[in-house]
Amino acid sequence: MPADFVYLASQSPRRRQLLEQIGVAHELLLPGADEDAEALEAERQGELPAAYCERVTLAKLAAARQRLKRRCLPDAPIVCSDTTVALGRRILGKPVDAADACATLRLLSGQTHRVITAVAVAAGGKTWQAASVSRVRFAELPEVVIQAYVATGEPFGKAGAYAIQSSLAGWIAHIDGSYSGIMGLPLFETTQLLRKAGIPWPTCKTS
Repeated sequence: MPADFVYLASQSPRRRQLLEQIGVAHELLLPGADEDAEALEAERQGELPAAYCERVTLAKLAAARQRLKRRCLPDAPIVCSDTTVALGRRILGKPVDAADACATLRLLSGQTHRVITAVAVAAGGKTWQAASVSRVRFAELPEVVIQAYVATGEPFGKAGAYAIQSSLAGWIAHIDGSYSGIMGLPLFETTQLLRKAGIPWPTCKTS
């Protein structure tokens, strides 16, 4: 019998929200205290953004599969994802502090950057993977806007130091691609992968 839910190996509340939006029942499969989840996101010298994003996603998936096995949990498909913000060949990761967040936003000001989100699904010993690439153009960001946004704390834990659904959206002049992908989980690609994995559609109960 196919599972009627998936494991989401992500701490992102936005990814949970997006799965709920399309009616996919899910349970969290999060790293334990004995795991160094941040180490999986370490960059390699010379690595291009798309390759980095896909590698990190698969690394997260491998770690989640081991986690499932160690915890002796019921078998079900696992969904993993990673979002990478890139300006040219440069990867703009999660800011380490306020100064780093401000510097990142200054780089994005008035520029078009890419948001790459890879998603992978593991089920029955098989793995399916896809990626969404979107382009986002910011208007020129006044310094007062950058400082005020960083002061909210919103940039921390976000690739590229911003969230598309935040107040900074008022300074985004153009988007070409997947809004859900920019949020952190491209729904079209995720839907296709879950179908390949045999997930009933939709899976969540209606009220």
